[in-house]
Amino acid sequence: MSINNEDYFQINSEILTSFHKYRPPLDLYVFREDIGVLEPFYRKGGRLSEAQVAELAEICENGNLFVAHSDKHIYQEYMIRQLDLVLLDPNMTEGEIAELCILGVAARYASFYDQPVPDMMQFLYHDVMVITEYLWSDKHHMVPFMRRLFRKSDPARHAVNTMIVGTWLWMQMNHEYNRKELDRIMLALVLHDAGMCKVPQFYLTKKGRLTQDEWDKMTMHTVASVKLMQKSDLKFDELIRACFEHHERLDGSGYPQHTRAGQISVMGRLTALADSFSAMICDRPYAKAKEPDQVGKELFEDNRYDKTMSSILSTAYVPGGPLGTLIDMDAKYEAFKKSDA
Repeated sequence: MSINNEDYFQINSEILTSFHKYRPPLDLYVFREDIGVLEPFYRKGGRLSEAQVAELAEICENGNLFVAHSDKHIYQEYMIRQLDLVLLDPNMTEGEIAELCILGVAARYASFYDQPVPDMMQFLYHDVMVITEYLWSDKHHMVPFMRRLFRKSDPARHAVNTMIVGTWLWMQMNHEYNRKELDRIMLALVLHDAGMCKVPQFYLTKKGRLTQDEWDKMTMHTVASVKLMQKSDLKFDELIRACFEHHERLDGSGYPQHTRAGQISVMGRLTALADSFSAMICDRPYAKAKEPDQVGKELFEDNRYDKTMSSILSTAYVPGGPLGTLIDMDAKYEAFKKSDA
């Protein structure tokens, strides 16, 4: 709805009830059908009375409650913290839904990484299931996610990138799958590197080569990931394989067990490719970021990775291709973190 050059969008009862009962997070407007205008009902920072709460619920039930487009950033920041709300709002575009899901899962992962306990895992698990529900409704929803990868590196951004790239690849290779498989694949991919939270931060930011002792300790993050998942009571095969095998390589040059082609699971190969791609498109202390099309080509030419998978990824970001130019998610994520501080 547009009135006096200002755009408004309607909110439903489920979204309204997710707000604080007496102190909603943004301005609310009521559409007066008798005179065809929107009138302010509540201003952010105020407090609703019991009578106003009841009145507001009735207004919303009748489809006459709106928020201003100018407050959309407040609304969306709120939805990032309660991600299941994105599935309830008919006003949002596919791109907006993808962005909020990416920011929401990145924030959840960062919290879990800082405090890897079961309660934090449950929050992350819930938000990943929101995304799988969205993708289950239409697999083509995956494309806007692939257009929104991070180009800066930290544990949360890397986890989300790997989740997106790996899930897209898996979907390209598997046209028939059930919801449980999708849930497990996406969760395994986002958690594949969780054990890095047990590695000293110094190792992750060091610009020079790690010493042999540092390298030996760092490579044990794969084992730490498995142990952390078991402690969180997550023991399904896809997850364990993703955690333990994502640094294995087909020629046996990987770690921790130096397994070769036939010994590495499909999940391990998938996670290895998605993990490497996600790392290489980002600036790291020891390497500059490369463009996605270049990384796809390099990984396809690298015999340490599964050719069937890398051939799909090699054409994903070619100039003029269907995925187009990546949207800057780093600025959006940093703005959200600043607002959340």
